Amino acid sequence: MVEYRLGVQLHGHADDVRGICVCGDTGIATSSRDGTVKFWTRNPEKESEYVLSKTLAGHSSFVGPLAWIPPSDRFSEGGIVSGGMDTFVFLWDLHKGEVVERMKGHDSQVTGLAVDTNGDIISSSMDCTVRRWRNGNAVEVWEAHKVAVQTVLKLPTGELFTGSSDSTIKLWKGRTCIQTFSGHADTVRCLAAMPGLGILSASHDSTIKLWVLTGQPLLEMIGHSSLVYSVDAHSSGLIASGSEDRSLKIWKDGVCVQSIEHPGCIWDAKFLENGDIVTACSDGTARIWTTDTNRFCSDEELAAYTDLISQYMLSRKTVGGLKLTDLPGVEALQVPGNSNGQTLIVREGDNGVAYSWNSAEFKWDKIGEVVDGPGDAAQGQVYDGVQYDFVFNVDIGDGEPIRKLPYNRSDDPYAVADKWLLKENLPLTYRQQVVEFILQNSGQNNFVPDPSFRDPYTGGKHVFVATVIFAVGCCCLLLTTKFDYVSGNAYVPGGQPSSSNGNAPKQIFKHIPKSGMLSFETAQFDGILKKVTEFNTALSSDSEQKQLSLSETEMSRLPAIVKVLKETSFYHTSKLADVDMALLVKILSWPAKMMFPVIDFLRMFVLHPDGAALLLKTIETGNDVLMETFRKAVAPPVQPANLLTILKAVTNLFYSSCLHQWLRIHCAEIIDSLTNCKSSFSKNAHLAYATLLLNYSVLSIEAKDEQSQTQILSAALEIAEDDAQDFDSKYRALVAIGSLMQKGLVKSLALDLDVKSVASSAKASMDSKIAEVGADIELLTR
Repeated sequence: MVEYRLGVQLHGHADDVRGICVCGDTGIATSSRDGTVKFWTRNPEKESEYVLSKTLAGHSSFVGPLAWIPPSDRFSEGGIVSGGMDTFVFLWDLHKGEVVERMKGHDSQVTGLAVDTNGDIISSSMDCTVRRWRNGNAVEVWEAHKVAVQTVLKLPTGELFTGSSDSTIKLWKGRTCIQTFSGHADTVRCLAAMPGLGILSASHDSTIKLWVLTGQPLLEMIGHSSLVYSVDAHSSGLIASGSEDRSLKIWKDGVCVQSIEHPGCIWDAKFLENGDIVTACSDGTARIWTTDTNRFCSDEELAAYTDLISQYMLSRKTVGGLKLTDLPGVEALQVPGNSNGQTLIVREGDNGVAYSWNSAEFKWDKIGEVVDGPGDAAQGQVYDGVQYDFVFNVDIGDGEPIRKLPYNRSDDPYAVADKWLLKENLPLTYRQQVVEFILQNSGQNNFVPDPSFRDPYTGGKHVFVATVIFAVGCCCLLLTTKFDYVSGNAYVPGGQPSSSNGNAPKQIFKHIPKSGMLSFETAQFDGILKKVTEFNTALSSDSEQKQLSLSETEMSRLPAIVKVLKETSFYHTSKLADVDMALLVKILSWPAKMMFPVIDFLRMFVLHPDGAALLLKTIETGNDVLMETFRKAVAPPVQPANLLTILKAVTNLFYSSCLHQWLRIHCAEIIDSLTNCKSSFSKNAHLAYATLLLNYSVLSIEAKDEQSQTQILSAALEIAEDDAQDFDSKYRALVAIGSLMQKGLVKSLALDLDVKSVASSAKASMDSKIAEVGADIELLTR
């Protein structure tokens, strides 16, 4: 892909540029913390440039969201809607440069704006409400979320969405919520349309997600290292996102294809129709990025921008609690030291390097690169424009560049390790080693302090320069570890953190609570097709069952469906049709002895977003083929192959949120039926059953369903108490138990069922994972 390059810089705002509105082919509007909205139009003398056309001043504090109203009889040059911290929504006549409607009603900051096809203005606010305005008056008001509403999106097809600090997205029909999208782990900050596919969401959890309109997540984009404030899509399929990490990222098919640094956080990013991208930066400047060489800025302007980024980074970087720019250069090493062992930190390029005076050889010995330590937490370290308590240097080896691992004491070290390994494309099997390194070198050992806790460090600066090496697979991680070179009463990593306010440190739960769903995503499609073909031939030759067989045309369709299901990386664009669902329904009616390859086909079919949606559509028409298939698979005499495939297929249903309601409704029957079949379970069936229970524990916790939690807890305890179970099955059952105790409503019941002895037995296990989750559960019993 051709890379984006700086095209135009729009200077004019006196403070952060907060919002961008693309006003058709008329121009661009920007909002700012300086309280104004500015309208920019193309320079008639040079089309690639923009000039300031109007400044709209009226808000009493910073302006955020903007919306565009195309030219009409009422607005000859169009209108702009703006929302502010002052709680007002203003409608501006762009030709006059005046406010024509002042909409007052929100009790807090206006966070989002949309214009309906009938001209109504829709606004969201930190006051938890959404309002619909008509001719300056609120005609509808409703509480959209229990906490702040951060964004509102109205699609041309009529759907209205809101995103909130409660981490959910809601789809509205009038004032009725008809769907809640759950999946983000933090505030949903921005929503945008993804033409032909669904909607995009940007979140404070540092991710961007793509959703179909029925609520299933199609794609997750991971790459930002901090809060994501904005996301937008272009008709070409490209996606742009802006973040607190100061980067504009451009995505294609879920992969970040370019990242552009800014001298401040990016509050907003929008595509122009021609594919250019406009960014709103906290340095008070809006910038346009382009792939068209005719619209590139001059080499001089690009060099100036590059220098601006470099200077910004240097001004923010600290080492040992000191600003890098305040350190002396390498010429300071020409001056002899005063005493043996004296330490001197100098600036070498973009790094601070520590040297020690060697009196015997009369020279400065290089110790190593300096990073901040616990005593410098107030100043912290900057990584991608964000301050952290620690930024570890990680040398993967094999000529790879040094990687950075940022970490705050208030973070969950397991979540940090998982996210970092995923970002760096390293195996998740390294998780425990990375976590142990983080805990050891942040001085936390086996404890995580309360987020409000601050250690009372004393003494001078801390320089951390030693290295520790430990094996990771066939290579080594070379990580910068830490020691204190200052004598006296300074903090020494490895010691027990203590709280100045007496708060006890909070224990780490290494494996609970479980979030997200597990699934069985690998399949031998060639084997499935072969077996289906074999059974179809048998049916065709049976005069009594011939009507159940597939025609030649139908059989030729199966490989095409398999091709779609195999190419998982294209699930966000590939499609399944009603005819494919009809074909699946037909083969699900086959006799029980021929069901297992068909159920296996169903297992993979539901992992495709269209497959799950088509299955739900079939069920909602009154044909619950899913429940019929389940009952047939578990009916006596039970066939082990049917039992294993139905266990895995039902487990995979949890992957699609649109099927969660069906799973909740049938929870009791599913678990009861499977419990009755346990005597027929193979080792793989036991694992699939434990996985299903683990998924059900997550679902029942989300639904606050105490009755289901009770049934799941009882079933999971049976597995945990069974010494004949394999380690993986027992581990998943224990995680389900711990999660239900910590986040569910059945902790007291678990204690009544003697979960303490289960935890004690697990702690004594030879398997480290079981021992650890046993320790987690034991902590909950105290």
